[in-house]
Amino acid sequence: MIDAAILETIEANEKEDAALDFKCGFDPSSAQDWCELIKDIVAMANSGGGLILFGVNDDGTSASTNLSAVGALDPAVIVDKIRKYTGQHFAGFSLTSGTRRRAPVVALSVSGVSIPMVFTLPGTYDAGGGKQKSAFSMGTVYFRHGAKSDPGTSDDLRAALERELERIRASWMDGIAKVVTAPVGATISVLPSEVHLSGGGSATAVRLVNDDDAPAFKAYRTDLLYPHRRKELVTRVNSLLGDAATITGHDVDCVRKVHGTDAQPNFYYKPQYSSPQYSEAFAEWLVAQYSGNPEFFHQAREALRSTIPTTTAL
Repeated sequence: MIDAAILETIEANEKEDAALDFKCGFDPSSAQDWCELIKDIVAMANSGGGLILFGVNDDGTSASTNLSAVGALDPAVIVDKIRKYTGQHFAGFSLTSGTRRRAPVVALSVSGVSIPMVFTLPGTYDAGGGKQKSAFSMGTVYFRHGAKSDPGTSDDLRAALERELERIRASWMDGIAKVVTAPVGATISVLPSEVHLSGGGSATAVRLVNDDDAPAFKAYRTDLLYPHRRKELVTRVNSLLGDAATITGHDVDCVRKVHGTDAQPNFYYKPQYSSPQYSEAFAEWLVAQYSGNPEFFHQAREALRSTIPTTTAL
């Protein structure tokens, strides 16, 4: 369901603006719908974030359309579409279903990005009658101008830079305030922004205390950080590769041994009592290596084979 903050936004606004876009519906089989949606997502992210609301007409009235298809969209598909046109792995969004003024809606909440995304491929689709139309061009940077997503201007880029500088400034001021207000005799420690998981040499040491004012420690679910066992990893990589190639579990093992990827904590995690788990970043890295070198997996197999000593029958 839509959370309270988003619900308040969509209930209070009857018109589109830079942070709110209405769409009467969405057809996942339509190249035009995909290109227009990707353009709006990227433009909103570049502009600091916003909300795309499906099931609402441009004038703010209910569209009374079937939203089952958009409600069932796999977020991974949206991520893949964005990466196809921008080369960026952007997953700063959430898709939720709910109601607006008693009518069903689907809300796509988009977060802002620090560095504006640039389209690296044109968003071209068939407009009918043998004609092609482009939702956006290669090399363009889109921002929200009122209720529209348009190519950016110098002012848009300046505003994006100022937002990032303000974010950094606020982070600095927060840190300075903590130092200034620390009690006399307190020890100031600089901690990493991420807590490394147990089991590795870089694991972060923590101490359990009953002090309510002590810094909080947040436990992360490893099944979310490393969602793939080897079988699921192979399936995911083959899905990303499409028709380009098909790999096996043996290919993954060869790459791990030849390239030492198990030493990369953002790729690999070994629970104490179960088999290794792999991250989405590892799957994407494998695909990127193949894209840059179609012989990547073959070379890994050959490299591993050359390290295995041969035996001579007596």
